Order: sequence, then C-alpha cells, then structure tokens
Amino acid sequence: MTSIFARQKEVNELKRIHESGKPEFLAVYGRRRVGKTYLIREFFKSRGLYFALTGIKKASLRKQLRNFSVELARVFGKDLGYKAPKDWQEAFSQLREAIEKVKKQDRIILFFDELPWLASPKSEFLQDLDHFWNRYMSGDSRIIVVICGSAASWMIKKVIRDKGGLHGRLTAQIRLLPFDLRETEEYLRQEGLEFSRKEVLDIYMAIGGIPKYLNYIKRGTSPLQIVSALCFEGALVDEFQELYSSLFDKHERHVSVIQALAERLNGLTKAEISKKTGFSMGGGLNMILEELEQSGFILPIREFGNRKKEIRYRLIDEYSLFYLKWADRAKENNLRWQDEEFWKTLYSTSVGQSWSGYAFETVCFKHLPNIKKALGISGVLTSASGWVYKPPKGSKEHGIQVDLLIDRADHCINLCEIKYSSKEFTINRAYDKVLREKKWTFVEETKTKKSVHLTLISPYGVNKKSLYFGTPDTVLTMDALF
Repeated sequence: MTSIFARQKEVNELKRIHESGKPEFLAVYGRRRVGKTYLIREFFKSRGLYFALTGIKKASLRKQLRNFSVELARVFGKDLGYKAPKDWQEAFSQLREAIEKVKKQDRIILFFDELPWLASPKSEFLQDLDHFWNRYMSGDSRIIVVICGSAASWMIKKVIRDKGGLHGRLTAQIRLLPFDLRETEEYLRQEGLEFSRKEVLDIYMAIGGIPKYLNYIKRGTSPLQIVSALCFEGALVDEFQELYSSLFDKHERHVSVIQALAERLNGLTKAEISKKTGFSMGGGLNMILEELEQSGFILPIREFGNRKKEIRYRLIDEYSLFYLKWADRAKENNLRWQDEEFWKTLYSTSVGQSWSGYAFETVCFKHLPNIKKALGISGVLTSASGWVYKPPKGSKEHGIQVDLLIDRADHCINLCEIKYSSKEFTINRAYDKVLREKKWTFVEETKTKKSVHLTLISPYGVNKKSLYFGTPDTVLTMDALF
C-alpha cells in the first residue's frame, strides 16, 4: 500500500512494469515540483532492492561520483571494498559487479534522478549508461532502470526523441503532468483539507495543480488567504526564477517569451512574439516555443478557418500568469508589505475580475476532455481552436471573439462562451443580443454548413429565475471540469 494520491494512470503503468517479469527501462519527465521523484520513490522503495542516485545541480564530476559511492555502499553493503570511481564507466562497472553478487531478488530498481545534472557536458554519463544497459542489464529480468529529469525539454531532446543512444533502449515513458481539477480535489481531501469545488477552482486558477504548491496549503484558510500567503510573502515568492532556471539553459530567453504572452492574454503569433522579444523568426525561437510547449507552459491554438494555418500561442501555466500579473508587480513596488489585505482588495477590482475570467478560460482549455464528456461527444473526433472576427475598416460593426470553438467530426460545432462568476451567471437582454449576434456572425462569415451550438460554461451555470433568455443550447457548470 503506497501513499500516492491521484496518480492512478501512472500507478497502473508502474504496476505493469514491476510485474512484467522482464527487464524494463523507464523514462519519467515533467516540470519542477510536479512529483516525479515522490511517485517513483513511493512506488518502488518497498518493491525490491532500491538504488537511487540523484544528480546534484552544478556539481563537479568528482562530487557526483562520490555521491554514487555513498549510495552504492548504502544499498549493497559497506564491505564491497570499492574506491570512489574515476569516471562513469568505472562507476557502472562497480554497480554491475554489486548486482551480480545479489543472489535472490525479485526486482532490482536503479533510479537515476535529475539526469540532466548527472549527464553534464563531457561527463559521458549517457554513453556509459547506454553501454551498461545494453551490454549487461537488458538481459537481466530482475532489473528496472528509471531515469528522471525536471528539465523536460532536455529529457525530450536527449532521451525521448534522440535517434541514437537511450531512445532505442526505453521500454516505457511517463510524462508526469500537474494534477487536473479532480485530482487536485482528491489530493486536498486526502490531506484533510476540505474545500468546496468553487474554492478548489479559485486555488487552481492561481497556482495550478502542482503537488508541491498544494502541499503548502494550511488548514482553516480561504482561497484568498492561501494565495496571499503563498504568492506574496511565502513559499512561492521566489519560485518563478527558480522554476525556469531549473528547466532551461539560457532560461532568460524563455522568460522573455512568457512575459510577452502574459501581457497579451489571448495569445500571440510567432511573428508577434518575435517583435515583442526581439528574437529572430528562425530556429532559436522555434526551439524556445517547442520547449515551453513540451514543458506545459504554453498552448498553440489554431484559428478556425485561417487558411494561413497561423498559430497563436497562449500562456496556460496558472502560476506563471498569476506571478507576472500580480506577485512580480507587488514585489517590484514593495506593495505586499504595506497592506495585509493587498490581494483581497486587488481581487475585487475590475482588473482582478478580468484576470479571473482569463484564468478560468485557461482552466477550461486544459480540461477539454472533460468538457467533451459533459457534452456527450467523448468518442467524437474534434479539434479545438479560437475564432476572431475583425470588421472592415470604417465599419460600425463590433469585433467578435469566440473563446473556445470545438469543431466536431459529426458535422457540428460548439461555440463555447466562457464566463467566470461567483454566482449564477445572469444573461440580460443586452448580453443575449451579443450571444445571438456572435452565433449569427460566425455562421455568416465562415459559411459553415455544420450545425452550430452555443455552449455557455460558468462555475454555477445560468440564473434562470431573472430575465433568462434561452439562447445557449447547452450550459455547463464547473462540475463538468471535475
């Protein structure tokens, strides 16, 4: 029995690997603080002989190798008589000899954590690990090798997609993502923290589903108190720079892109990002965007009907958005120390509510499978996009934007209107007119032959007692996201 919560899919995969009866080579990757080390340690620590070597950030090769010797002696016994190895080839030779002396053992787990720090330039760690696995361990049915790294882009480039080396050796891989809303709710409940779904949503909108961040939450506090305590004066005050510096080389370039996207909530094209950051449109910017996407910070969104197939990149990391919008600004102006009610006051302003609206949109984008399930179209092939209508110059028409458009293979389209509200959303006569015009304009401008359904998504749904207009074909509440 483990203490792992809300990772059922990953736990099932680890069980399969453990019970396969053959040698396994698993790669686990995901962003900082997402719980990779915890998942592997808690699952495997009591399921066999467990050897775990963790890379030390910016440490010398000599120090990494001394760390290896300490772990080797701890797991296999201090009487091995080995001296500290001079390189990784010798280290793996010692490990192989130690394993061969183990008489009876169902499973031997070799966990190499923070792989990018172990595999520093000129260390030859990857080459020697590849030889160690291919020459010796791949024929031993007891062996499970697990490699793990927070630098997701590095793991993808050097391991997952590398055509040589370890790529061909992997038998399984797990990309560990932040908790979704349901998993966050489950995790908090298991920790003895009882929140309503609206409170879970409000916390998630600010710090996302990062287990380490959620672990800082104290009992008996409200979402406003939690966000204020963590982001303005507590554990997450300096997390932003540490997060990006731990994930990317030359992370300042990645931060520049994130900052540009935080200023334009509805996203930017690559050309617009290039203009704002000063980076050329070449391979360097392409790599930055791919690394940010693979690490779960940004989402590429195509515009419906755009023949140029232009992609708009949107910032979808809740913590990054919140930090750049509020915490960084407060830190620069030393505002967080002047008023204990700083965030509570800010949250109630029109600017705060505007942020809430965007943050809620982001949560909806990240929970699209849940929305599809609520609409009864889980098995239907779909594509998600946005849509913007810009009227001709000189026209008296208003521009129109569709937050989320679900184009379905069953000859239907859902235009999703996303509205954040702390109570049932009221559709008055003016807003009803806006909805009708939006749907009509979309049909006219796109010339679509598909059936168009208007879907409204709001935490508490729609108030049907006060001036309700039945324009939306479907109304979804926050329960659909869980």
